[in-house]
Amino acid sequence: MRIIIYTGKGGVGKTSVAAATAKRCAASGKRTLVMSTDSAHSLSDSLELQLDGTIRSIGDNLDAIEIDILHEMETRWKEIEKYISDFMHSQGLDTISAKELAVLPGMEFMSALFYLWEFDRDNAYDVVVLDTAPTAETLRLLSFPDVSQWYIDKLYALFKRMLRVARATVGKMMEIPLPTEGFLEDLEIIRARMISVRKLLQDNSKTTIRLVVNPERMVINETKRAYTYLCLYGMTVECLVVNRLIPDEGQEGYFKKKLEEQNGYIKIIHEAFDPMPILTAYQMPTELLGDEKLNDLADMVFGKGDPTVHFSTESPMEFLDRGDLQIMSLRLPFSTKGEEELYRKQGDVLIVQVGGQRRSIRLPLVLSRS
Repeated sequence: MRIIIYTGKGGVGKTSVAAATAKRCAASGKRTLVMSTDSAHSLSDSLELQLDGTIRSIGDNLDAIEIDILHEMETRWKEIEKYISDFMHSQGLDTISAKELAVLPGMEFMSALFYLWEFDRDNAYDVVVLDTAPTAETLRLLSFPDVSQWYIDKLYALFKRMLRVARATVGKMMEIPLPTEGFLEDLEIIRARMISVRKLLQDNSKTTIRLVVNPERMVINETKRAYTYLCLYGMTVECLVVNRLIPDEGQEGYFKKKLEEQNGYIKIIHEAFDPMPILTAYQMPTELLGDEKLNDLADMVFGKGDPTVHFSTESPMEFLDRGDLQIMSLRLPFSTKGEEELYRKQGDVLIVQVGGQRRSIRLPLVLSRS
């Protein structure tokens, strides 16, 4: 299964590019799903269809879904939702408020990632296209397997032992409900699946990132930071999509000045990102809504080519064996020495921090003693 993740600064046109990519994949005969993980969904608007928290067929070979976390909690994580709702209700909250507060931070990310795991396990689709939230939220999505597994590994066993003691002692006299075995089983499922999800996201034969950028200084700067952090998390960024370009022909007055400014930013993009493949799309005269305009956008970005092609499979992290020398190589473009920090935790865990992002890397045995 091929997974294509579009991300970038808010407003650069990720949703339109993702929808256009999915439609072109489906038209070529590939079983395709386009999924929105942005809590402020706009995929429905782009496709001019009403989507919700269930997978819906919207054309030949094409399905779509907008993640709805309340629906996910009621269907996928019943035990977790029930326990947290019961706990909140025992503290005096009304039933509706208790259900709202049962949605923990990160649950929407977890649901999106588990969909990918299920699709890959079941061979449900040939292509899954993700329309993600703006950069910061996407980084949380992609780092979630590492972060959540650390918490579950460290806290789950302790929590389970304490819970058994509590049930046999104070639990019999407490009004506050204790978690059920079903709740613990859900946590165990989360832990096991997160391991598989992390492998899937970092398998660049299946999963790659495409950065969408506009020819504007602030957007370019955020895209550079996103590239750095995605490499930190071991994700393969395969290409750049420069969206909303102004055509060269027939520009006068204000648009002629904007074109000169744009050409300067295009030069900056090439200087920063070459030799990364760069795809382009010119600004449309009206909003990108509906089949015809999305097909036009796909033509501009991909021409007659296959949208699922791997423009690059270069992994940012490698473990190299040079005889007597064992090397861990991690590429962090655009970062500086002042931003980077390395330190060891207990055992085989190396912490790498760049700016405000941090990753825990479990070292192979040959490096864990280094």
